[in-house]
Amino acid sequence: MKLSEENIREALYDVKDPEIPTISLVDLGIVTGISVSDTNDVNVQLTPTFAGCPALRIMEDLVADRIKIIDGVNNVTVSTNFDVQWNTNMISEVGLKALKKHGLAPPPRHDGYIELDVLSDTACPYCGSRNTTLETPFGPTLCRSMHYCKNCKQAFEGFKPVT
Repeated sequence: MKLSEENIREALYDVKDPEIPTISLVDLGIVTGISVSDTNDVNVQLTPTFAGCPALRIMEDLVADRIKIIDGVNNVTVSTNFDVQWNTNMISEVGLKALKKHGLAPPPRHDGYIELDVLSDTACPYCGSRNTTLETPFGPTLCRSMHYCKNCKQAFEGFKPVT
């Protein structure tokens, strides 16, 4: 049976981000290349959200392990590629909802230019209110900021927009 890129992509929806288990690596937008040879050798390229991502090797292993269980796959290569720069517009609509489900305010779509003010206008992922304050642009990871909702009194993290 000849496998296709779509077969592989569909299987990779099962692979969740180790730090945000509500979102798949595909919906996060970090699966930036898939190729399948005539002999069903599979090559997947990942572009991390940032170069120093501590979960990168874990994600590579998770991807390889998922592909290896597909019937007909011969060899699997998973590599990290920095040729394509990841940005938050690469997160799918399903992915944005998955971030919210995890309790993270999803990043707004952007046209390549982001001002710090965008962090001050972050909707609460719990109640949807925009009556929020930016506590600090520095969260527990480089891609997150800390906020507080004045309506539901919840502290929450926002996923920063990245160009």
